Amino acid sequence: MIGKNVIESEPIPGVKVKEVIEEFSEDNELNYEQNVTLNHLARFKRYSVEDAEEIIEKLQDEFDLRPKVAVHIVDLVPEDLDDLRLIFAKEPKQVDKEEMEKILELLEQYDIIE
Repeated sequence: MIGKNVIESEPIPGVKVKEVIEEFSEDNELNYEQNVTLNHLARFKRYSVEDAEEIIEKLQDEFDLRPKVAVHIVDLVPEDLDDLRLIFAKEPKQVDKEEMEKILELLEQYDIIE
């Protein structure tokens, strides 16, 4: 990749990546990496694209989370406090138990696609 620079980097949820790869595969043949990514993303439960984007926005606005952390929460679909603690383990901003419970309540309002 000589001569190429990253201009912008933004975390996006896996469900959005899956949607983009599926749209691309309608007109093009996928390479090995794209096939592996698509197969990996198809194995996990997730939210719809619209729900994922809405959850990320609420996590950033209501809980003041970084975009990367909000995307991790949406991608990993934590089911309990222990799962959330793992996500926040290396974060500089510590989230208390009450906020984590509110995050779990927020996630429960949305349907999961299996």
